[in-house]
Amino acid sequence: MTEPLHEGGCLCGAVRYRAVAEPVALTRCHCRSCRLASGAPSVAWAVFPAHAFAFVTGAPRLFHSSSGVSRGFCGKCGTSLTWQRDAVADTVDVTSATLDHADAFAPLHEIWVEHKLAWETLDPALPQHPRSSVGND
Repeated sequence: MTEPLHEGGCLCGAVRYRAVAEPVALTRCHCRSCRLASGAPSVAWAVFPAHAFAFVTGAPRLFHSSSGVSRGFCGKCGTSLTWQRDAVADTVDVTSATLDHADAFAPLHEIWVEHKLAWETLDPALPQHPRSSVGND
């Protein structure tokens, strides 16, 4: 059986990554930290097992956006690429829009909706979590 192969990268192409597993979660985050890091009203994430994820071209720069959290971004064009909790490094969250076939990674949960901008519309078909969806599946 062939392993799944999902690839993506930044706007300028300096950083490329590959995941050889299906995502373990697909979310759309409304937290303030994600909004500021991306400059967008929310961010969609595909969460992959860390052992199945690797950068294949270039490497992201890291920013510690909050205690125990690292965000990866392209140091050349600024594209937001990853989010990872330092203490629980068994998964890597990847910004879904940076995947080559982003349409295949629609969010299945909306998280941190208590931080949502008043003018952004939630998807009524998705489960909505005031904070994280971890432990709510």
